[in-house]
Amino acid sequence: MARKTQKKSGCGCSSIPFSVILLCLGGGYFLFTQWDNLGLSRLIPDHISEELALYLPILETTATPELITPDLTPTPANLPPPISPPSLEASPIPISPRQPIENIRGIYLSRYQATNNADEETIRQRVRYYRSKGINTIIHGVWGNACTMYRSQVMQAKFGYDSCLNQFQDQWLDWLIDEAHQQGMEVHAYFEKGIKIDQNSHAFDLAVQRGWIVPGVDRTHPGVDHYVLDVSIPEVAEFFTAISVEFVQKYPQIDAVQWDDYLGYYDELPGDVDRTAKLTEFVRTMIAQTKAANPRVSFDICHHNPYWAKRYFAADWETWGVDRAFIQVYGDENFEDELPYVQANDGISITERQFDRIAGLIANPKIEHILFFPLSGNPEKMAEAVHRLTAEVN
Repeated sequence: MARKTQKKSGCGCSSIPFSVILLCLGGGYFLFTQWDNLGLSRLIPDHISEELALYLPILETTATPELITPDLTPTPANLPPPISPPSLEASPIPISPRQPIENIRGIYLSRYQATNNADEETIRQRVRYYRSKGINTIIHGVWGNACTMYRSQVMQAKFGYDSCLNQFQDQWLDWLIDEAHQQGMEVHAYFEKGIKIDQNSHAFDLAVQRGWIVPGVDRTHPGVDHYVLDVSIPEVAEFFTAISVEFVQKYPQIDAVQWDDYLGYYDELPGDVDRTAKLTEFVRTMIAQTKAANPRVSFDICHHNPYWAKRYFAADWETWGVDRAFIQVYGDENFEDELPYVQANDGISITERQFDRIAGLIANPKIEHILFFPLSGNPEKMAEAVHRLTAEVN
């Protein structure tokens, strides 16, 4: 009886040259990756297409790289769609309100001290460090010397560059704010130097050409020559307002913005001119538009006491409509005279020179908030000292 021929099992791959196998794999990978572009999916029933798609991840990890040579030349079909810049006229982003901190213990960080060229974990660790030292608010510089530390469309349109010369990444402040909120902290955006610039500013020459600078040199601080951008000029006022609005829209989770005593005109500038009314008009407009763009943000100042601010800097800030006012007391000779102003407002800002005053400030029930400005330029060292001195009081 003739024997039946037994059918061979398998595909007989062992008899196929290896180069042919590689070619099939490469061709198969190409078909899978270009399935939709080549229109092949229309020729296959839906249930089969779905099953084939399951094998694509396997091919992506096993295919020989040398066989995958996609054409990366840009064409109208594969170019990404253009990105439309966000409009400063956009409606406010709805944000859940946060419970404000009752007793702020805030520290100033100049631009880049927490974020410059740092990865995410480094930024988050720095936030946690300050929290471990009893700091519950980071006041982080975002502006100074007529440039933003973040990428700004307003800066680009007005000056031809979009920020200070740095390697800033938009995520830096996002990480800082997110970690602070996770730690029960706040982040306040610090508009350092306000409306003043010096000759090192990238905007200085252009501001001179455009006639934006108040005549004369501001020598509020001996040895430092500053020049004041004149906010009585509509274009200058509109620029600063647009900067403020842009920031609170770009970083809608920010808790507050704060301007300092550089929001003012030194009285020794030449000319018998009372600039108080124009400055007040400008600030009121800036506050109104900033809060319209982000209603939850607090608009604060840290300035001289109201008498000195109005008398010597044309800054009648009691009429500005700010949310909170902190009084700078960086000199020790008149410390006691300043305390009534501190107690009548929202708090005090001190430096290392006033460390011996910390115990009295903490014990004073009329002083709600204390801010720490590191004249040394080393906020981490200052935070450590504040932590030690506070522990001694408690």
